[in-house]
Amino acid sequence: MAGRSWFYASEGQQQGPYPEIQLRELLARGTLTADTLVWTEGMANWQRAGEIPGLLPGASGTPVIPRSSGALPTACGYGAGVLSIDLPLWGFLGRALLYAFGIALVILAPWAGTGFYRWAVSRLHVPGRPNLAFTGQVGELWWVFVLMGLSGYAGLYDDYIQLLMLPLQGFLSWTLLRWLASRLSSNGQPLPIAFNGSVVTFIGWQILFAVSFITIIGWAWVATAWTRWICRNVEGTRREVVFKASGLDVLWRTIVFAIGCGFIIPIPWVIRWFTNWYVAQFELVERGTLAGA
Repeated sequence: MAGRSWFYASEGQQQGPYPEIQLRELLARGTLTADTLVWTEGMANWQRAGEIPGLLPGASGTPVIPRSSGALPTACGYGAGVLSIDLPLWGFLGRALLYAFGIALVILAPWAGTGFYRWAVSRLHVPGRPNLAFTGQVGELWWVFVLMGLSGYAGLYDDYIQLLMLPLQGFLSWTLLRWLASRLSSNGQPLPIAFNGSVVTFIGWQILFAVSFITIIGWAWVATAWTRWICRNVEGTRREVVFKASGLDVLWRTIVFAIGCGFIIPIPWVIRWFTNWYVAQFELVERGTLAGA
């Protein structure tokens, strides 16, 4: 059985396969430790290397592998999983208001935006990505936040100006999304995630979304398709991000959201309800799962 292949988990990623002799060398050099999670065909779950008799240097005999049928499980839960977010009611409302006021004041927009994203990402729970954090700095993209604030005022003067602002707003949103994706970390380690969607296509979606409001309800299906396009262009991870909600799901919940906000008092609860639902519509699946379904 010395010819078996092994996988191990490192910094949120599944590494391998490696021949057993190479895995033993990594353990002997200290590159891997007794606490490293490993897996080989026949094991029901990932286990620490030190828990497998005969695997560590100095241990006698061939590693004893608990037998089990089935495919390779995902390392430390790094396979499928639904995202969630923990939002304290008043803390969320307060930070959302600070973000809105910061953008409205323009000059404070970079601090308000960066601070809000740091807080929100720290509340986000992604399977297999403990202690998620946003590491972006205020000075990196200050001009985007400032232009976002200014473009919002430009649209107040004339409807035509507002339409002319759509390509600029699309470019700014695209730039912001790329920045957010590239500044994520887990357990203090940067994640190799990138959003590589075309800026031209992104702006096209932005314009289509605005035009779709003419149909009264069509915007919900456009928003859903746009979100799925964004997910398909997130790269740098073994898992694929998918958006599960349908256009109808988005439509009726947005209507409930609007009605609830119209009564003023329920606003904090309604905003949190909608945000929790929206985040839970994102799921991580192994790449190729959907294509093979």
